[in-house]
Amino acid sequence: MPCVADWLNNPFSIVQGIFAQNVPNSDWEKKVTEYFKEKLKENNATNWVPSLNDVPVHYLKPNSLVKFRCMVQDMFDPEFYMGVYETVDSNTNARVLHFGKYRDVAECGPQQEIDLNSSQTVTLERQTFYCVPVPGESAWVKEISFFASQARVSPSTSYTPSRHKRSYEEDEDMDLHPSKQKEQHLGNSCYCGGDIHGCVEPKRLETEASAGHHLSSPNCSPPLDLNFPLPGEKGPACLVKVYESWDSFRVNDVLEVYGILSVDPVLSIVNNEERDSSTLDPMECMDTAEEQRVHSPPASLVPRIHVILAQKLKHINPLLPACLNEEESKTFVSNFMSELSPVRAELLGFLTHALLGDNLAAEYLILHLISTVYARRDVLPLGKFTVNLSGCPRNNIFTEHVYRIIQQLVPASYRLQMTIENMNHSRFIPHKDYTANRLVSGVLQLASNTSLVVDETQLEQGQLDTKGVHNVTALGNLITWQKVDYDFNYHQMEFPCNINVLITSESRSLLPSDCQVHLQPQIIPPNMEEYMNSLLTAVLPSVLNKFRIYLSLLRLLDYSISDEVTKAVEEDFVEMRKSDPESITADDLHRTLLVARFLSLSAGQTTLSRERWLRAKQLEALRKARLQQQKCVNGNEL
Repeated sequence: MPCVADWLNNPFSIVQGIFAQNVPNSDWEKKVTEYFKEKLKENNATNWVPSLNDVPVHYLKPNSLVKFRCMVQDMFDPEFYMGVYETVDSNTNARVLHFGKYRDVAECGPQQEIDLNSSQTVTLERQTFYCVPVPGESAWVKEISFFASQARVSPSTSYTPSRHKRSYEEDEDMDLHPSKQKEQHLGNSCYCGGDIHGCVEPKRLETEASAGHHLSSPNCSPPLDLNFPLPGEKGPACLVKVYESWDSFRVNDVLEVYGILSVDPVLSIVNNEERDSSTLDPMECMDTAEEQRVHSPPASLVPRIHVILAQKLKHINPLLPACLNEEESKTFVSNFMSELSPVRAELLGFLTHALLGDNLAAEYLILHLISTVYARRDVLPLGKFTVNLSGCPRNNIFTEHVYRIIQQLVPASYRLQMTIENMNHSRFIPHKDYTANRLVSGVLQLASNTSLVVDETQLEQGQLDTKGVHNVTALGNLITWQKVDYDFNYHQMEFPCNINVLITSESRSLLPSDCQVHLQPQIIPPNMEEYMNSLLTAVLPSVLNKFRIYLSLLRLLDYSISDEVTKAVEEDFVEMRKSDPESITADDLHRTLLVARFLSLSAGQTTLSRERWLRAKQLEALRKARLQQQKCVNGNEL
């Protein structure tokens, strides 16, 4: 039987064995998938697989099994490849069948040539996704994932021992001083295809992304744009080759893929002006130079992963089981739910301090953080709960620190500073570049369940230009309809999303929201920065982890309202309308039902009770009274 090192370090040996035993039976591909699926179920074997999220690609062995947690940023056109091909030995005329699946370059021995006219040749199709790390992924997610994987990395690691614990974010010094690693190399690989013969020693592979998304490549100029949606992002971009069920995946899906890493230097030939056309598919020559740069970047900068297994992720919180339906996961959920009440109380206290002693605002912030779009009725997204926290101090220190606290609680987030400069010059809406045949990313191309904090306290007087107006409109559409209209030049295409938007502002926001909560600070700290920093340092890591599990888990729970409670709510609403027909509207009912939903979930209850309904009405009454009070103080400001 193959040992661990075989299926991790040399998966091609496993594939070759299955292929050899089952050819010409077409079931061999299914058996390969089943083999690796079973292997990854054994004793947390997923932790043994090195992750491109944690380890720079130049420390990973080429053609080894790797995993990658990513978002599908773009989908390229399907490509054809030789699924099975036959080689002929030029000396003995011996014929051998090879598999082309999971490979970028056809492999053959020194005296072998590919018989392109063989009747045994099978041409197949695969899909290529351009994938990037999850935009705005929190540092704590990276750290926990990194250390969970490092605990069992020894069977499969190929990186230098002295660098055993270095991750992407810690690797900058070595990237800036590549001479320190001149003696490091990855080994040799022999390939032949067309006129390419002999062995190639891959050079050191650089993958660190700069703050500006660009990487220099020896074979292309200007620098390669890695097309990250958010500024300042780091990590690898990958071309993910998918062989099965690619129709089930969509742009912006978050995936975890397990596949074979391909970083063959031959792939960089496409980017060389003096490339040998005999090594390329004739159809590729029809592409523009810009399209070739984007679709066939150097593998040292954008590695390829040939997918064996891929799954959509409902969440990226490493503290939670990936799938909550399994028996072990149910036990985890049950145990956590039993201690939910004290966790909620602690989180409420923590957020109350963060919001300067405002308990009501902290209640609504919890409800906001566990909200999610659970269904769509026609065009209306149900479950969205955008909160406008007005009354925020006009200095970016408060909002910046509130965002830092949210960053510590949720798996992915982004703070959008709503300045005239940003509105007029930032790229919010993804658009199609037909010259390069790719989707150019924008700030609003985010994964589901990302927390977007819009800082409106930064807004000053000024003029929005055409781009600024389009950006503000796009932001408003995201909040109202939970969709972004991507620009395809000749038409727009709707991409539904599920983004939690929190707007901080001095007075009522210019943007739409589902609920406005006016901040009433009970504490005015003399030093805001010191006060906020002390909050984070005071909370224990174990408690912080409980907060993180609490917020992620409650978003995944099902919820229902019984017929009996529905009838009671309807009767209650009729009575409310009778007593105050002017101010009670259908919108009020919808919002109160949302508050009741998230209040119930926040207490671990998956159905609405009379008690939670009354509590929701009470919270709404307090919130409205506060807004009315502020309106009386400031005239018609609200």
